[in-house]
Amino acid sequence: MPKIHFIDVTNRDGAQTARISLAKLQKTMINMYLAQIGIHQSEMGFPFVRHEYNYIKANLELQELGAMGSLVLAGWCRAIVADVEASLPTGLKDLNLSISTSDQMITYKFRGRLDRGQVIQEMVDAVACAKKGGIRTIGVNAEDASRTDPGYLREFAQAARDAGAHRIRYCDTVGCDSPFTIYERVKELAEAVKLPIELHCHDDLGMSVANSLAGAKGAVDGGVDVYINTTVNGIGERAGQADLLSCLLALEFAEGLKDYEVGDPINLTVAWKLANYVAYAFDVPIAINQVGVGANAFTHESGIHVDGIIKDPRNYELYDFTLLGRLSEERPLEGAVRIITTGEYGGMAGFKYIYSRLGITFPDDNKAQEILELVQYANAHTQVPLLDDELRFIATYPEQVKKILTVIPGVR
Repeated sequence: MPKIHFIDVTNRDGAQTARISLAKLQKTMINMYLAQIGIHQSEMGFPFVRHEYNYIKANLELQELGAMGSLVLAGWCRAIVADVEASLPTGLKDLNLSISTSDQMITYKFRGRLDRGQVIQEMVDAVACAKKGGIRTIGVNAEDASRTDPGYLREFAQAARDAGAHRIRYCDTVGCDSPFTIYERVKELAEAVKLPIELHCHDDLGMSVANSLAGAKGAVDGGVDVYINTTVNGIGERAGQADLLSCLLALEFAEGLKDYEVGDPINLTVAWKLANYVAYAFDVPIAINQVGVGANAFTHESGIHVDGIIKDPRNYELYDFTLLGRLSEERPLEGAVRIITTGEYGGMAGFKYIYSRLGITFPDDNKAQEILELVQYANAHTQVPLLDDELRFIATYPEQVKKILTVIPGVR
């Protein structure tokens, strides 16, 4: 049976969300946590954008050093030759190329610049450029696929396959699909094109998780592997996207989905740390009713529920809180990821004390001074207190941290 994989897009689609942002160091830490949880791929950013260059290069170095496990680091660009060519110097070997396919967008976004045939040609040219540039896996994104004529969507996907693309991304860009429509549309596309399908679902109607899972079922039933796009805590443009943990838990515990195999070695005990770190980095609190990691996810007050929980937790809890790496029923962020106050204006004495609590010492004062300076710059970079894992990362990979913190306009 074909398998279900996960591509997390927090560092791309999540990070481009209005009113919130991520520092490069924070994006790097998210990549590290995604590797720990066992996600197949991180769509880490925009390789054709100059200020992403050092961050991408440093993360690729970290991957070579073994810090990213088996996580695939991929980039996103428009399906145009210029973007692909600008992306190649980063050294990324995995790209997703995106172009709009619906008549709505062809008519009212391109406004006569491209017609249906030209959209396909533009995409084919971009795929050819990526292949020539040595890109290892090429995903082609049909933006607004859910509003695209099914016949034209098949034609587009077949052209992508014939050009050498490895996957087609079905984008429910405005969140208008339902579990019923996306299952049928994706199954039909899978059977017609025989190409692995990615699912990229937005939450404008609150159905991104359900749509992602129904679409995944359609792809597998249609005979192809599927790659669900997610973000941590569901953060994304407008109303957000499919939440990573919700999708993972559904495939483990939801009736009708348990027989569908996840192809990634998922370690759910990292989920609590990952969710809290992303909430901290974005400065967006986790909703009280957030699946698995919300403050009320394992909290009980109703007399009937409390009686049932005391007798057997399975009476009112589908899965145990320890599965997700939560330290106790009521424990907040403290203990899971402790806030450290050394930073931009910290001195050597406090710096050494804090690192000693982490079990880290330095061979001499010169090395300590080097790491202290990086900590100061990192705090100036993120503008929030640094956490234990960030401090460990800085001390372990100082050369890559220097690159991640370096953003010089006009310089590659």
